[in-house]
Amino acid sequence: MKLTTKDLTLCALLTALALALSYLENFFPLSLAIPLPGVKLGLANVVTLFALYVLGPGRALLILLARCLLGAVFAGNMNALIFSVLGGVTAMLVMILLSRGKRLSVYGVSIGGAAAHNCGQIAAAVLTLGNTAPLYYLPVLLGVSLGTGALTGVLAACLFRGLAHTDWMRGLSGRQGT
Repeated sequence: MKLTTKDLTLCALLTALALALSYLENFFPLSLAIPLPGVKLGLANVVTLFALYVLGPGRALLILLARCLLGAVFAGNMNALIFSVLGGVTAMLVMILLSRGKRLSVYGVSIGGAAAHNCGQIAAAVLTLGNTAPLYYLPVLLGVSLGTGALTGVLAACLFRGLAHTDWMRGLSGRQGT
């Protein structure tokens, strides 16, 4: 994958946007509505979905990995990097596969990505702790991922609708389910 200066700049801007959205969601008291540890809205995944559909899988993966690494560095929590990377890469692989099929809209792709992200994070927990106890929490996280994935899908669909008249969205009509 060859990146032009324009591509690199766009990837950097989208990475910064994803980091900002990830930071912004810390201000939503989600734990009051869903009192479960580890549950996040996943607002940065709107950027991931956008990048996947508009820029393609390679650039979307590049943005995701940069976001994971920089997020861990900025938060000063390099221990969380394995959770972020395993969850993110698992979600990305599933979303790439689901987006290539013609049966799912961006909503279904987003929900599949959210569920895969939780599976990746549980895998990281199993690897980190050295036992299978975190697997008992997976059904709870998968249930929550239906809501968070749907919300991310709705936000991404709104973004696609808002950008429908731009050059970025040409040739993508019908793929997002908007």
